[in-house]
Amino acid sequence: MTGTTRSSGGLDDRRKRLLFRCWHRGTREMDMILGGFADAHIADLSDSEVADLERLIELPDPDLYAALSGGAPLPAEYAQGIFVRIRQSTESPRA
Repeated sequence: MTGTTRSSGGLDDRRKRLLFRCWHRGTREMDMILGGFADAHIADLSDSEVADLERLIELPDPDLYAALSGGAPLPAEYAQGIFVRIRQSTESPRA
């Protein structure tokens, strides 16, 4: 799978930009994680959650990937809210 599976139709300009940025991170792993999350949730995020995601994606890919995979902690101001939702969306369902 390459790139978004979601149309940006019906999204406001802010969410369109954020959807694009989530799919164009610079590393394939982060494209898949953030892009997949954005595809599934971008239309339903509150303005506050959009702002949190905009802040979160300013972090460098290696730092964010390490935090999402459990390899390193994030600063407290990032390690809540939307970050928790993204991390939960990447976890495998338990049997």
